[in-house]
Amino acid sequence: MFIRVQFNQMKKIIQFFLLSIVFFSCSEDEAVQQSSSSIEWVKTVGGSKNDQANSVINTQDGGYAILGFTQSNDGDITDKPNESFDYWVMKFSSNDALEWQKTYGGSLDDRGNQIIQTQDGGFLVVGESKSSDEDATLNAGSHDFWIVKLNSSGVIVWEKSFGYVGQDKANAVIQTSDNGYLITGVLDVTASGGAGNSKAVFHAGGDYWAIKLSENGTTQWTKYFGGGLSEIPYDLIETPDNGFLLVGTSDSADVDIANNIGTYDFWVVKIDALGALVWEKSYGGSEIDEAFSITNTADGNYVIVGNTRSTDNDVSLNNGDADLWLIKIAPNGTLIWEKTIGGLSFDVGRSIVKTQDDGFLIAGSSRSVNGSLTTNNGQNDAWVVKVNANSGLEWQKTIGGSQVDFGLGAIELNDKKVILVGHSSSSDFDISDNKGFTDLLIAKIK
Repeated sequence: MFIRVQFNQMKKIIQFFLLSIVFFSCSEDEAVQQSSSSIEWVKTVGGSKNDQANSVINTQDGGYAILGFTQSNDGDITDKPNESFDYWVMKFSSNDALEWQKTYGGSLDDRGNQIIQTQDGGFLVVGESKSSDEDATLNAGSHDFWIVKLNSSGVIVWEKSFGYVGQDKANAVIQTSDNGYLITGVLDVTASGGAGNSKAVFHAGGDYWAIKLSENGTTQWTKYFGGGLSEIPYDLIETPDNGFLLVGTSDSADVDIANNIGTYDFWVVKIDALGALVWEKSYGGSEIDEAFSITNTADGNYVIVGNTRSTDNDVSLNNGDADLWLIKIAPNGTLIWEKTIGGLSFDVGRSIVKTQDDGFLIAGSSRSVNGSLTTNNGQNDAWVVKVNANSGLEWQKTIGGSQVDFGLGAIELNDKKVILVGHSSSSDFDISDNKGFTDLLIAKIK
């Protein structure tokens, strides 16, 4: 009897041990993917032409604001006299009610790329402009950086243009610790008359251009970084030492770039408070790797998102044609970890923000139906991904129809629901309505 009891107890211990092995041997992604998300609503906004959202931010009152551009002057656009492209800003309350919307620009091509809320409750929007009339008072030729300061109701407080005769494009802005602003974008070096070419080398493309402004828009300094080919910065962040990290892509292997890995790389530039180069590092493999967005982490490091076509060097895995690629770096640029997310087709990450639980929310687009993805409604779908602090996949959601749909920005609201923005050409599946060629896309996910 005693032997039988001991045997039964031992059997239970062995069964528990085996179950424990099965549970703990599951990958982190397999465990966390038990979390789920669902679409609360999807809206397309715009008119009969091309409309797109490029940026979404939380606002101080618990609502959110969206920046993009519109070519339409009908449908949902009510204050636009012509069919040129203009900046388009929409402000929503915490219960998703549209509080105001305004367009800004001139008679030519003006497209907004990023919006921030400023300390005074207003907004700053940046992008590119060809206009020199109406709201835009100055243009040096082709596209210029166009920076517009708004009050809390969307009224223009001041506006500034920076550029030369080529195509110069502002992609990102932050408000700095001294209440000024740092803007970065691409300088067309071939048309700049020597600016950005202080080391007298031939340039075939663009450079990173950083412009520091005071709170009232006065220029404090400008700096250029790059090599003989093409560099495009897409995002930036201030560091605790009052310096900055500029993030984008580079295919040069000279001048400021010391270690190009292959074709286009993630390229990160650290500068000090006055714009002097502190260090620069390239990350990627032998194929095309593009970085689009950066955020800080709870442990004092940084996470950068983009996409990769590589399968070597810094990239340990590629699931298909292109994957979303996520890297974590230390303040000195040391690579801490990297992670690819995607399937057999083209999957890209375009923006990243930190969430309330110290994880990350990523917006992008996907064409895959396998790997990390489960559904695709046709061509590109808008895609939002939630990962934890260690890059473990918690949930992902695609939204789209049978045409091309892109996610370009996402935020987490106070109630932990998600707003995803981008553009859509569909009118089926998840997208019930298309008003024109391309509509501005807004989706809420719970």
